[in-house]
Amino acid sequence: MTPDRPSAARGEHPARRPGYTLLGADGRPYRSSSPGALGGHRRGRLYGRLDCSSALRAIAAGGYVKHRVFFADEATAVAAGYRPCATCLPVEYRRWAAGREDRR
Repeated sequence: MTPDRPSAARGEHPARRPGYTLLGADGRPYRSSSPGALGGHRRGRLYGRLDCSSALRAIAAGGYVKHRVFFADEATAVAAGYRPCATCLPVEYRRWAAGREDRR
């Protein structure tokens, strides 16, 4: 393969190009050449570290993967409407929870 030629010219299908699907601030998926820094759960609308013990247990049980999403950074996850995980991001979670209490 010649690196300076477009992938289609090399016979590669664009969907098979290496890459990652992340969620943007608008909550819509986009392709990225780098993996996400944070993982999340679409139904629970939460995000956390990729090595979160709670998420890893849920993944091992098999019920979490279908709704897994990834974010480039914390600001993007928050802008998309996700909250921090209480298990792996306790400081961020407490800050988020305190903000909710202030709005009541």
